[in-house]
Amino acid sequence: MGAAEQGPAASMPGTGAPAACDADRATAYVGRPGDAIAEEARAAARARAVRVIRPNQAVTMDFRPDRLNIETDDGGIVLSLRCG
Repeated sequence: MGAAEQGPAASMPGTGAPAACDADRATAYVGRPGDAIAEEARAAARARAVRVIRPNQAVTMDFRPDRLNIETDDGGIVLSLRCG
């Protein structure tokens, strides 16, 4: 797990499926510094994991419904949030 990705992959009790996040619950963090709000935004979105993605950064292409992706600009300011 990279430094920008935090949190364990966990399953919803009794289902074996990962818990899904809801990025709409974290839209208030757009325009704020990504590294500073990552954990707070993860909790707001009810995600199990979070990663901050900077421009041109290589990332894995695996889809994880329990992960919040925070996309930032070159200055580290949040542009968008999405689950996956």
